[in-house]
Amino acid sequence: MRFEQELLSRIREIQGNDGLISHARTFMLSTLRAKYSYSFSWLGRPIIQYPQDMVAMQELIWAVKPDLIIETGIAHGGSLIFSASMLTLLDVCEAVESGTVLDPAQTRRKVIGIDIEIRPHNREAIEKHPMNHRIEMVEGSSINPEVVAKVKEMAKGYERVLVFLDSNHTHDHVLAELEAYAPLVSKGSYCVVFDTIIEDMPEGSFPDRPWDK
Repeated sequence: MRFEQELLSRIREIQGNDGLISHARTFMLSTLRAKYSYSFSWLGRPIIQYPQDMVAMQELIWAVKPDLIIETGIAHGGSLIFSASMLTLLDVCEAVESGTVLDPAQTRRKVIGIDIEIRPHNREAIEKHPMNHRIEMVEGSSINPEVVAKVKEMAKGYERVLVFLDSNHTHDHVLAELEAYAPLVSKGSYCVVFDTIIEDMPEGSFPDRPWDK
């Protein structure tokens, strides 16, 4: 409890720390240009995330303890592997607490990943990964009605659903994803929209992306 109280106090202090906020903005602009987030991997697969975001994702997964994670955007598969490994740790912790024997290959907890294009070499690497037994991949636009319907069917029967939206970051696409997948989020869980910081980035920050200003 003391940690949580101290954390809330630090957050309030940071909100009023103009110097820190300015430095953070400079860091973000500089690291975007340097493609800093492309520098990391998770259990052998590239993961295009900032380390502090990965820590925050871990906190949410531990708090919610989902039995299903839905992710839009696959790329190299690092985020899928990350989520699958976190679900594995949940199973391990629950087995330790209950004193039961765990077969790691037999689990109900799953990750569904959706991408408009899953490149063959990425699909092959994901399918060969030890975490693959927890992963289902759906190829197609995340806002295509047929894809949405398929994911909704796959999500039936799950009680605690967590959603990560990290594909096309244009306003219209993200709004359509929210309308499609937010209703699947279970009570007490979250729908996380990644990279909302692009709204605060200067024009030309993403020259090769449709969400550049």
